[in-house]
Amino acid sequence: YGSLDFEDAVAVFAETVKIGVMAGVDLVTIETMNDSLETKAALLAVKENCDLPVFVTNAYGADGKLMTGASPEAMVAMLEGMGADAIGVNCSLGPKQLMGVVERILKVASIPVIVKPNAGLPKEANGITYFDVDPDEFTKDVKTMADMGVGIMGGCCGTTPAYIAALAQAVEGMTPQPVTEKNITVVSSYTHAVTFGEKPILIGERINPTGKKKLKEALRAKDMTYILSEGQAQADAGVHILDVNVGLPDIDEVAMLTSVMGELQAVCDLPLQLDTANPVAMETALRRYNGKAMVNSVNGKAESMTAVFPLVKKYGGVVVALTLDEAGIPSTAEGRYEIAKNILEVAKTYGIAKKDIIFDPLAMTVSADPTAARETLKAVSMIREGLGCHTSLGVSNVSFGLPARDVINGAFFAMALDRGLSAAIMNPHAQAMKSAYISYCALHGLDENFADYMAYAQSLPTATATATVTATATPTVTPPEAKSQTEVESLSPLQTAIIKGFAQSAKDLTAEMLGNHAPLTLINEHIIPALDVVGKGFERGKMFLPQLLMSASAASGAFEVIKASAAESQEQGSKFTVVLATVKGDIHDIGKNIVKLLLENYGYHVIDMGRDVPPEDILDKVLKTNAPVVALSALMTTTVPAMAETVALIHEKAKFCRVIVGGAVLNPEYAQRIGADAYGKDAMECVRYCESLLK
Repeated sequence: YGSLDFEDAVAVFAETVKIGVMAGVDLVTIETMNDSLETKAALLAVKENCDLPVFVTNAYGADGKLMTGASPEAMVAMLEGMGADAIGVNCSLGPKQLMGVVERILKVASIPVIVKPNAGLPKEANGITYFDVDPDEFTKDVKTMADMGVGIMGGCCGTTPAYIAALAQAVEGMTPQPVTEKNITVVSSYTHAVTFGEKPILIGERINPTGKKKLKEALRAKDMTYILSEGQAQADAGVHILDVNVGLPDIDEVAMLTSVMGELQAVCDLPLQLDTANPVAMETALRRYNGKAMVNSVNGKAESMTAVFPLVKKYGGVVVALTLDEAGIPSTAEGRYEIAKNILEVAKTYGIAKKDIIFDPLAMTVSADPTAARETLKAVSMIREGLGCHTSLGVSNVSFGLPARDVINGAFFAMALDRGLSAAIMNPHAQAMKSAYISYCALHGLDENFADYMAYAQSLPTATATATVTATATPTVTPPEAKSQTEVESLSPLQTAIIKGFAQSAKDLTAEMLGNHAPLTLINEHIIPALDVVGKGFERGKMFLPQLLMSASAASGAFEVIKASAAESQEQGSKFTVVLATVKGDIHDIGKNIVKLLLENYGYHVIDMGRDVPPEDILDKVLKTNAPVVALSALMTTTVPAMAETVALIHEKAKFCRVIVGGAVLNPEYAQRIGADAYGKDAMECVRYCESLLK
């Protein structure tokens, strides 16, 4: 989330790997990573520059996620798919607090699991930092994890040789539990994993130029706002994965697929299906994809398998396999089944497991062949039962050439679901298909308390919804999903653009609205309320850091347009000045930079003093600017004393100034102990504190 390009990050990590190899190391460890894409860059650097085994451990927060939102299941999907030899957790918290994360990893991982907790949480007494879990308690908790199935263990911050010696003694003679193959078919985004087989998966088909004039125009014009809106609309309609196909003969597909993929992942947390017949475009996109992608597609032709399987093996992914080969598409289910068997055998030679292949037995149009639907449905059953593999279909292909296509599509979809179809590429706005899906899940016990069905019923035309509610004996309550949708519909277009993170759209709308809105009106009635919606979503754990940053970036674009207007310079002033710094001895600044971005968007004048700033320099800046608030950041336990020193100095020499502190090693009690006026667990809390002072 800074200025470093993904490939530059890979290159920097590669330098370390090469030096280690030259020095004769036996193992590479990647640890304390709190972002999924950065973790991927490091793992790629290792895999591309040596054949050594590689362990990967991430730093999870108290919410069970990485700082940028990734769940344990998402990280297992990506790292296992890319070929890590062992994965797990380190740092962050004490062993008790990490127990839940470890349990989730063990449930889905098919490779050894690592745990290296901190010795609890840092405390401070008489100017000395210590950790609140002693060797005995640490050992007891980590041994419990060994009993759960953890195979590799150690310690991180606060642990000493005494901790490791006690742990080694406690597990001496234990036989590690065998690592079991979980056989889970899963794809992931940067936030979460989507598992096939739990309930049918919907793949949104709207970002595909076939038969879509407006999308073709948007691709040619590089109109990202339209493309992102299509993606977000499908997410709002309830799909689980977005299909992304940008294949047009007159555009650079390699550049466009990677660009659209990156933009979509910035504003939407759904996994993507990268849909291309171009191996170069496929690799370029797979390389930068944040998570474990779905890859569409490979087929039974030798040329196709030779091109696609090495990419799936290297970058990880679930590949969709079409049941066709050099002879074309067999007219019978048996013929498609044989192609599927052959694809599995070839995939195995590349080291690709059966769980990472989903077969598409190809829905053919019934207007050309009346037996087409029957054979496709039969193939779905045969592949699911005979090969134990998941299946996917492009449902709407069945109705080409027929009137009222949605009617046929809905019926065919319902029949396919009943045959065991795992996933469908479909239009989530098509009522017949959505009705078939919602009803199937409700009737098969896959919709707890009929929540999805009730929400869907209320979204139908009034007569249908009324009839549905009347037929039930108990009153219904508007579900949270419907409520949030209503709230979204009441927002202005500018607010929606900021909430969704559509930067260009936010700029364009701001410029358009300046014609009949005063700049302060735009700021106070549109931009700030939109940021509040995102902030509340972030605080409730419904939105994650990347979404927060994209919304802040979109708001920044809107502010740029306002600042460029002549009227703005006369009307808008900053709320007050905030001095921002990472304390002496600490060189971390990602948290500080996020705080700066949000404070500026809320109208505060921020003086960012950077990293490793001495207490005297911070005080000097406060006195020169009369800043009423200082925000201090520290990430390392060793720099907390410098933070305490800075707080004391400001309170002594600038009594008018309040100090808010934050950082991974802090907590409310610690902040109070060092004399801070407030503690911010994240950037939004810093904003809220400043807003409270303003009031």
